[in-house]
Amino acid sequence: MPDKPGAVLTASAEHVMADELRSSLRGEVIDRGHPGYDEARTVWNGLIDRRPALIARCSDTADVVDAVRVAREHRPVVSIRGGGHQVAGSAVCDDGLVIDLSRMKGVHVDPAARTARARAGVTWGELDRETQLHHLATPGGEISATGIAGLTLGGGFGFVMRTFGLSCDSVRSLEVVTADGAVRTVSREEEPELFWAARGGGRGLGVVTSFEFGLHPLGPEVAGVLVLHPYERAGEVLRAWRDATHTAPETVTPELLLWSVPADPAIPPELHRTNCVMIGAVYGGPPGDAATAALAPQRELGPPLLDLSGTMPYVALQSANTWRFPDGERYFMKSHFMDELSDEAIDTLVDRYSRRPTPESLIVVRTLGGAVARVGPDDSAFAHRSARYNVSIDAGWQDPALDGTAIGWARSAWDAMKPFSSGGTYVNFAGLGEDASALRGAVFGSHEERLERIRAAYDPDGLFAPAARRP
Repeated sequence: MPDKPGAVLTASAEHVMADELRSSLRGEVIDRGHPGYDEARTVWNGLIDRRPALIARCSDTADVVDAVRVAREHRPVVSIRGGGHQVAGSAVCDDGLVIDLSRMKGVHVDPAARTARARAGVTWGELDRETQLHHLATPGGEISATGIAGLTLGGGFGFVMRTFGLSCDSVRSLEVVTADGAVRTVSREEEPELFWAARGGGRGLGVVTSFEFGLHPLGPEVAGVLVLHPYERAGEVLRAWRDATHTAPETVTPELLLWSVPADPAIPPELHRTNCVMIGAVYGGPPGDAATAALAPQRELGPPLLDLSGTMPYVALQSANTWRFPDGERYFMKSHFMDELSDEAIDTLVDRYSRRPTPESLIVVRTLGGAVARVGPDDSAFAHRSARYNVSIDAGWQDPALDGTAIGWARSAWDAMKPFSSGGTYVNFAGLGEDASALRGAVFGSHEERLERIRAAYDPDGLFAPAARRP
């Protein structure tokens, strides 16, 4: 038996593990010879091509307990898969054990208590579909195919975060299987240190099997802004948008994208895939006069190319961009938190965007503050409450021959923006595995030492240490 977590397993050890898992799990155990192996190891980001020794596709919490028990005995590298939608592909590992929660579905909404309990394989689209039956929502996700687990554990940006906070801020409790195989209910009252760490601390704390979220009145219709401006006015629009964000009420969550005009049937074909500045904002309350007035500054930034603002179902808003990030294409994302967006920073953004290698690549500036900043800086492991913006450099492409070019563009743009950064990086947009060590302090800031103490307390033998080291 390997003497430390993360050792490479021999072929015989793989067979023994597989037999032990098959004898105890209700779910499916997938090895290298399984006909569904290639499909089971595939994640959203087509750049990721890892080959685990075994995939334990769990059907319930008892399966997770058994998978952790077998891992504790054999000490493979362990990764944990929820939605499998994370940029770095941390859901899968080479030559180790994937504890796969993607088939653990189910959402129960208590409209009177305004809570929802969701299992760890649920996506944001699935959660929103259930909560919106009661005109309730919990903030999270801009792509409906994203899993609730990874996004929430890393913090969780969303379209209404300035009104309702990050995804992790709405977590009431969690069910966690820790490295000793114990099933723990984790909340402010029970296991408070683990609860603190799970809200923004990312991976490697155990296997979270379900989440209880607090819900907020929202929907079924929401008011929003979507205005496209000519790219030739990018600098001017960015400066005007920056100024408008300084006075935006907490009911408005603005964001700006340097991107291509989507190939949407509602948009004239001659504009498709041309560069533009895209202004988006969502009002975190009912549509009406108050929403119109609060959103107006986001629409009044000069003559637009197109103004597609209006009301739409919340579930449609949450899934509106999903088609632009399809499964299997190649992605690389890296971000900075910023306290200000200076004129020089804006000029740098516009310049770097102009060098992008593909029409799928973009730069996103998200506005924080509001409810995000109202949470105490040490109330959760999320370390960047005071930042005003997050700037994400997002490369997207299809041809593997462009890997070096696309990743190189994103890295160089991130480097160029570093002088304007507050020093922080969002864990869910933190590059690939090779970026993890260099960025660890930037991701967790002053909370890093406390996180390490908590991990050591719940996982003294380091079973989940390889997962904790991933972005």
